[in-house]
Parts: sequence; C-alpha cells; structure tokens
Amino acid sequence: MGDDRPAEVDFRVLTIFQGQWGQRISESIQQHAPQDWSVESWTAPRILPPIIDDPQDFLPESFPPADLVLALGDVPGLAQLVPDIVRLSGARAAIAPIDRNESLPAGLARQLKQWLDDMGIPSVFPKPFCSLSETSYNRKPKDTGYDDPLIRRFAEHFGKPNLRIEVVEGKIEKVEVLRDAACGCTRYVAERLIGTAVDESVDEAGMLHHHYPCLASMNKDQDYLDTLMHVSGNILQDVLKDEVRGHLSPVPYLRPHGLSEDEEKEEQQTDD
Repeated sequence: MGDDRPAEVDFRVLTIFQGQWGQRISESIQQHAPQDWSVESWTAPRILPPIIDDPQDFLPESFPPADLVLALGDVPGLAQLVPDIVRLSGARAAIAPIDRNESLPAGLARQLKQWLDDMGIPSVFPKPFCSLSETSYNRKPKDTGYDDPLIRRFAEHFGKPNLRIEVVEGKIEKVEVLRDAACGCTRYVAERLIGTAVDESVDEAGMLHHHYPCLASMNKDQDYLDTLMHVSGNILQDVLKDEVRGHLSPVPYLRPHGLSEDEEKEEQQTDD
C-alpha cells in the first residue's frame, strides 16, 4: 500500500469509539495532538451482538489510512471488528485500552492480541489507559513491557501522566504537562493545582481526578484488588508526589507520652 499522507502529516491515528468514554478520549487527542499528527475517528454502532459472524455487516467499505488504530469500545463486540478495521485502514499497530473490564474482558483481550499477532500487528492493552508509558503498561504486579515505535510515539504524548512542577514559597507556581492522560484528566488537574499549598497538592490532585470525572470502572478489578478508577487516581498521585517530594514538609515524629530521651534511645537500640 502506498503512503499517500500529506507532506505535513507524519503520524496518522484512527480512533474508534461508541460512547462518552471513547468520544472524550478521541476529542482530547484531536485537540492536543502534535502538529504533524492527523487524528481521524469513526463512531461504531452502539449495539453489537456478542458474537459477530461477519464484521463487514457493521463496517463501512473503507477507513482513512492510519498508522495506529485506537479501539475505544463500550461493548465486547467492538473488539471483534478491530482486525478488519486494522486491515482496511492499513494500520501497523493497535492500542485497545481497558478502563472497564466489561467492555474488553481478559479472555477477549487475549484473543484479540492473538488475532493481531497473526497479522503481524503489535498491540497493547493498557489497564487503565493512563498506565501506558513509552516502554510498558499496566501497574504492578501486572506491568508489561513492549517495544514498538508507533505505540511508543503515541505514548510519548498520551498515557501515564508526566509533569514538571515549579514550587515557590511552599505553593505550586507552575505545572507543565509533559504527557497527558488520553482523556485529558492530567491537563485538567494541572490547571487547577496552581496556587495550591504543596503539602496539600497530592490530596487535591486525587480530588480533582475524581471531579474531572475519571470514567474508569468503579467495580473491583481482580488483578489489582481495587477499582480501576482508584488505580488511575493513584497513578496520578504517585507521579505528582515524586515530582514535589523535595518540597514536602517532613512528617513530624511523635514521641510517645512519658518516654524520656534515654528510654527512647534504648528502645531504638532494642529495635535494631
């Protein structure tokens, strides 16, 4: 297949979505993508059968040419369309994020990966989407490495939050978003942290994350034994904490009532 991209376009992304979750991600990427990207989208049917016998019954005759397909389905049926969408668009890599297990159950994700592997198409399935970095996805203990230049190029700009923060006199003075969550949550939080006391910033970021709101699932995930919304919030808070760690006030040590300084030293030696 020939490369018919315009001269100013160096990376083509095709987003496929069905509802609010995927639409918000698609619009955020379109709005904040680098100048040399093109981002096209296709709204898939909202209702799809659990088992799709003939994908062509639900697909248009063609798709815009793409380098990367981003599959943002609300129901499992969409995953069954992805291989044909990849083929019709000429894409060479795919990302199928999992912010709700109901939309892409683990068994179906494994099957989709096998279908794409058989086509020679690299793919990743970040759970949640904001765990995706340039080299890995998912959170411990399920972190998984990958090595693909197209997925890496996407992840340089969208995925796991990456921030540069300036602190002046104990307050957040400036927040630069180096990598936004694909849904735009990191940018939302960053804009509202300005002026926040640095000691309160991590908790405030957690509140802002929920107020955005994060649309990841509130059902407990068996891999993390927590909800994906909480996992997503913890990712953001951990990134922020690492960035401002040198500015945080020391945690005060509380001496037990009635314990003298000599007794304290003796107790510490006993502990050692």
